[in-house]
Amino acid sequence: MATDTPRRSPVKVALASFIGTTIEYYDFFIYGTAAALVFPQIFFPDSSALMGTLLAFATLGVGFIARPLGGVVFGHFGDRIGRKRMLVISLTGMGVATFLMGMLPSHAMIGVAAPVLLTLLRLLQGFCVGGEWGGAVLMAVEHAPAGRRGFYGAFPQMGAPAGVAIATLAFLVVAGLPDEEFLSWGWRVPFLVSALLVVVGLVIRVAVDESPDFKRVRDQQQRVRVPAAEAFRTHPKQIFLVAGIYLSQGVFAYICMSYFVQYGNAVVGIDRSNALLSVFIAGVIGTVLYAVFGALSDKWGRKTTYMVGAAAMTIVIGPALLLINTGNALLFGVALIAVFGLAMAPAGGATGSLFSLLFKPEVRYSGASIGYTISQIVGSAFAPTIAAALYGATGSIVPLFVYLTIICLITVVSLLQVGGPWGKREADAQKAAHAAETASI
Repeated sequence: MATDTPRRSPVKVALASFIGTTIEYYDFFIYGTAAALVFPQIFFPDSSALMGTLLAFATLGVGFIARPLGGVVFGHFGDRIGRKRMLVISLTGMGVATFLMGMLPSHAMIGVAAPVLLTLLRLLQGFCVGGEWGGAVLMAVEHAPAGRRGFYGAFPQMGAPAGVAIATLAFLVVAGLPDEEFLSWGWRVPFLVSALLVVVGLVIRVAVDESPDFKRVRDQQQRVRVPAAEAFRTHPKQIFLVAGIYLSQGVFAYICMSYFVQYGNAVVGIDRSNALLSVFIAGVIGTVLYAVFGALSDKWGRKTTYMVGAAAMTIVIGPALLLINTGNALLFGVALIAVFGLAMAPAGGATGSLFSLLFKPEVRYSGASIGYTISQIVGSAFAPTIAAALYGATGSIVPLFVYLTIICLITVVSLLQVGGPWGKREADAQKAAHAAETASI
């Protein structure tokens, strides 16, 4: 038993979840940056500027179509044979798809086969990342000590802004190249570097132990034959509440790191490097604050903390859009930091523990993953495409403001449907539930 203790250390497991999700989301997010800056010219050169942008963002959204399937498949086997194995498989598949994107010939070389192959690889990315989030969150939350599930559950969530920051940094390194070099080979470097990052992530993931909650389910013969079906049978409300609650967070993330970069560069004249630098700084700030608000969710309550984030996103998006529209690089950076670095942080910090603990352990991987991926395909998938289409049709940011405000209101209403106490009483109830669950093991 003693030899297992280091492998079961909550801190080591949380760090492994953080590093793994950072690498996996790096892979997923460099696609979003490339879709904003490169893919219209490389893979859709015969289209107009607007249509090329819409097509590039549409391939970004295609990756989300495979996410629910990935959530179901990885969730099924994660609830049946273990969280750890599925995380190793998802990271490997993601790395292979991303590396091959970096090797993909352009439209000028192989014609229409280029965007077709790009789309297929994006589908593989989506399938793998659909199983990533649920497993990483469960490993962190289910290893957490009493009263700290919010804090430890924030670590895999931190991988999203950290992945954005590193992906953006990777593009910043090559963004200063002359356009001809950037478009011919420079954009490929961040994709090819993924292979090295994946090896690091795999070494770390293999070194941690399986989730204690899964072991208890396995040892007590509580595994169900079809976890996804059981999750829909026993927790249908929770699945769709997860989808509604996450909607604003997912939409805002892809608007900030993809559409705002394209809009800032192409519409209001923000230099490409300055736009990417703003996303990087916002991502770093968000990574730190996710941990802070994860810890606060153990004191304030998970729903309460998430509601603070939902309210903050609703309040800041209007002023942020006005700042972006000034065309001033500094104000553009302030806007992205306000939204992506600050306003989203309370919701991001509370997400992992809030969503996973809405489900019983034997269907937790499936239930949380399905709800999360439903939200991604309904909201995140085509948010940049919708934003580009709204501006293209009207030439105004007002429709985008209305769209994002409605998304925030859906999150607020969904949160209110979860039920139970709020604030300190919610935090006390969380502690009591964890104590009762631990005592039953």
